[in-house]
Amino acid sequence: MKALKSLDRALTRKEMKSEVARLQKVGKKVVFTNGCFDLLHLGHVSLFKKAKSMGDVLVVAINSDKSLRCLKGPKRPLVGEKDRAKLLLSLKPVDYVIVFNEHTPKEILSEIRPDILVKGGDYKLSEIIGREFVKKVYRFPFVKGKSTTALINLIVERYGSKK
Repeated sequence: MKALKSLDRALTRKEMKSEVARLQKVGKKVVFTNGCFDLLHLGHVSLFKKAKSMGDVLVVAINSDKSLRCLKGPKRPLVGEKDRAKLLLSLKPVDYVIVFNEHTPKEILSEIRPDILVKGGDYKLSEIIGREFVKKVYRFPFVKGKSTTALINLIVERYGSKK
C-alpha cells in the first residue's frame, strides 16, 4: 500500500473511512464499486459512468495483486495494483481508489459504509457481499461481449501461437 501513497486519491482504509464520513457529513452521496479491473474495457467504463451518476463521489475498491492472484489464478494480475490504481484515477468518473487484500469487499464496506453499492449484473442481489452495509444496491447490466475474460481469450486466440 505504501507504493500508492504518491497517488493523492488512492487512500488507505483509515483515510477512506475518514473521507467517506466527512463527505457524508456535508451531504454528499458516496457510491462504491469494486473488482479486479485487471484489463480495463468498455464494460468497466460504462459501470463507472453509471455508478458516478447515482451519487456525488465514486470510490472504486480494487483487489490487491495477492488477492487477485488467489481469485483468478497464478497468471494474474496482468496489470499490477499500482498501475491499475493510476489507470482508474485517470478516469473522469473515479474520485477515489482503495486497494484491499481480502477476497471480498465485506470488511472494507463494513468500515467505510458508503451510501450505494454498485455491482455487475452477474450477481443476484442475495449474492452481493456487503449489501447490509449500504442504503441501496444497484446491479449494473453487463455490456454484451465486454469482459476481461473475453479480452484475454481474444488475445490468446490471435497471438497465442506463432507458427
